[in-house]
Amino acid sequence: MRMNNMIQFFRQLSGKVNSNLYASLQNQSSLQQMAFLRELQREMKQKNNLDVPLNELKVVVFDLETTGFYPEKGDQIISIGAVKMTGNQLREQETFYTLVQSTLPLSEEISALTNIYDEDLRNAPIAAEALMQFFQFIKSDLLVAHHASHEQAFMKKITSDVLRTRFDHRIVDTSFLIRLSNPYMKSAPLEEVCEECGIKVADRHHALSDAIMTAKIWKHYLQLAEEMGFQYLRQVYEYLAKIG
Repeated sequence: MRMNNMIQFFRQLSGKVNSNLYASLQNQSSLQQMAFLRELQREMKQKNNLDVPLNELKVVVFDLETTGFYPEKGDQIISIGAVKMTGNQLREQETFYTLVQSTLPLSEEISALTNIYDEDLRNAPIAAEALMQFFQFIKSDLLVAHHASHEQAFMKKITSDVLRTRFDHRIVDTSFLIRLSNPYMKSAPLEEVCEECGIKVADRHHALSDAIMTAKIWKHYLQLAEEMGFQYLRQVYEYLAKIG
C-alpha cells in the first residue's frame, strides 16, 4: 500500500513538473515574441522610407483573403500571401504564404472565390502563430497592398486581438503610384489594373498570387515614377499633393 501511494505521489509530481515546464516554455515564448515586436516598433520609428532612393526601397507586397469585409463585425483572415521587392525588382524566391485557422465556417461564396474550404483550415496555424510568422518575414519593411484599407483594417484588428499590441507598419496603396498616370483614377479591381499594365491574371483570389500580381503593378508604376524623374517617395507625395 505504501509503495502504491509512493508511485502515485511521483506520478502526480511528474505531472506538476511537466505542467510547470510547459507553462514556463509558453511564458518564455511569449516574452520572446513581445521583445521581437518591440524591436520592430523601434526600427520602424527610426526608418525614413520617404527619403530612400526608389531603386533601393525595400517593400513587402502582400494580400489577405478573408471571410468577409468587416473585421469589426467578426470577419477573419483565412490566408496571407506576400513577396519581397527591392526597387522595381521582385525577389520571387522570397515569398510567404500561410492559411490561418478560422472559428467561422466558410460560406460557399468565399470557398468558391478563394478555393479554400473548412477542412483546409482545421490544421492551419492559429492566428497568433500565423501573424508572428508573417511579422518575422516582413520585419520592419514598408508594406504595399492593392485596396490597402482592407488589409490595414484586418491587420490592425488581428494584431490587437491576438498579440495585444498595435499594428504600426505603414501600408502604401498601389493607387498612390497609379495616380501618377491618372490623378483622378478611382479604385479599380486588381484584374482591371493588371489588364491596363499588361500583367497576366492567374489564380485570382489566392493570397500569394494576388500579392505577386500586385507587386508587378507596383513595379510598373515605380518604373513610371523613375521615368518622370522622381527619386524618392517624398517627391511623389509632394507632387500628388500639389495636383490635388
